[in-house]
Amino acid sequence: MIIEKNGFVHHVFFWLKNPQSKEDLASLIEGLTKLKEASTIESFHIGKPAATNRNVIDSGYSVSWLLLFKNKEDQDSYQVDPIHLNFVDTCSHLWSKVIVYDTIGIE
Repeated sequence: MIIEKNGFVHHVFFWLKNPQSKEDLASLIEGLTKLKEASTIESFHIGKPAATNRNVIDSGYSVSWLLLFKNKEDQDSYQVDPIHLNFVDTCSHLWSKVIVYDTIGIE
């Protein structure tokens, strides 16, 4: 998908409390997969650290969640969508740290 001029990119990185737990990892991925039902999401990607090794790469996270929206308003709507709120309620016990990078296009 090509991001339009007003496009909004929302990239979330999760650090699991128990990074060695396959069950916790599976639960987080299952929760993220359910999030794709939010109507304002244009495209999404669930990822894990790639097997790359350069000094500028932070691969300490467990899972990433990349979302593409048409605009900031759609992303704002996603934040209060019951599907997203339910994800936070049911999965937040799994992570110890979350970092979000939100970007918009350069005009």
